[in-house]
Amino acid sequence: MSEEPDPVSNTDPAAEGDSTAAPDPEPTENISGGPDGGGVAAAFEPGEAGTRAEAVVDVLGDLYWQKAYGGRDAFECLVRTILSQNTSDVASQPAHDALVERYGPAEEMAETLADAPREELASTIESAGLYNQKSRVIRDAAAWVLTEFGSTAAFDRFVREGDPGEVRETLLAVRGVGPKTADCVLLFAGGRGGVFPVDTHVHRIARRLGVAPADADHETVREHLERDVPATKCGFGHTAMIQFGREYCKARKPACLDGPEACPLSDLCERVGVDALTGDVVDPAQTVE
Repeated sequence: MSEEPDPVSNTDPAAEGDSTAAPDPEPTENISGGPDGGGVAAAFEPGEAGTRAEAVVDVLGDLYWQKAYGGRDAFECLVRTILSQNTSDVASQPAHDALVERYGPAEEMAETLADAPREELASTIESAGLYNQKSRVIRDAAAWVLTEFGSTAAFDRFVREGDPGEVRETLLAVRGVGPKTADCVLLFAGGRGGVFPVDTHVHRIARRLGVAPADADHETVREHLERDVPATKCGFGHTAMIQFGREYCKARKPACLDGPEACPLSDLCERVGVDALTGDVVDPAQTVE
């Protein structure tokens, strides 16, 4: 299953393109749970970046909210991320809200979802798309949590306290859980530093910027970013890069087509796959001979 952007809502359009504006407030509804959804402020001052990838994150730090993530309920975070696969927050947020209303609270959700009639669950999450497939994955994940850990509380402790590599591999063994989903659980529930989930936006932008190879797959992009961005900035870098992708570095019409002054990362970008003269935009991988 391919995995699409994490649900991070757009900010005020009036602030778009103004790199001198005050940092945008964190959207109320996003995968981190919004301003009150766990995590703490992680303000940092841009300095002498050790890598270009870190310099990119430093610039984004002047644009968006700076936050270290963590504190979300692990199972609910897992379900929330599954719902976000192959869709946007506009579609997945209502599905999540409806699911919580019918099957919550979080500490009981695994039990109720494991026993939920699949057709009923599919109908509840219909707005998220692929609802038949996602309902099966969610029910299987609920049954897995109860079988392997006995309770959502025990699963939560494992995500927060277990070896990060072991947690990731354990999650990846669950049907329907890919690298981005596993990394989002590690970041937003586990609060682990050095985790940089790679969704569609991050995959495109890192290669377009030239901070990862043009033909890199999602895992290779993740390896480059986690290597080149300090651990304390990775979580923020992930959410900020998604926001940047929605406001500036869009798939078909990046802001740089309007001139370098239109993009706050212009000085750090190699524009791989973007031809400013013709206006042609291709996937960076297509530039590799």
